[in-house]
Amino acid sequence: MAGGVRDGGERRLGEAELGVPLGRRATLVQFSSAFCQPCRATRRTLAEVAAMVEGVAHVEIDAEERLGLVRELEITATPTVLVLDAHGAIVRRAGGQPRRVDVIAALGRAV
Repeated sequence: MAGGVRDGGERRLGEAELGVPLGRRATLVQFSSAFCQPCRATRRTLAEVAAMVEGVAHVEIDAEERLGLVRELEITATPTVLVLDAHGAIVRRAGGQPRRVDVIAALGRAV
């Protein structure tokens, strides 16, 4: 399999796929594109939440530059946000611009 690990059928992402280390407690992965207006607001929201919650990292991935990963993860629109636990398992996935309260709630499943 290209990139990542499957553990019990669960897809995991790591530094090899993301280009940066995982957050100690969780990682917010944002798939964006250059002309995506909601991606800018999503970037701000995720960065704010990551700054508020210790051990949480925010990683933004340019979907156009990482088409192989986009296809593998079946990302069909930007922004798409994946919430990863400390081991890189995808515990939540959402399309569109998230609300801060929803991001915080999703993190509750990851930590």
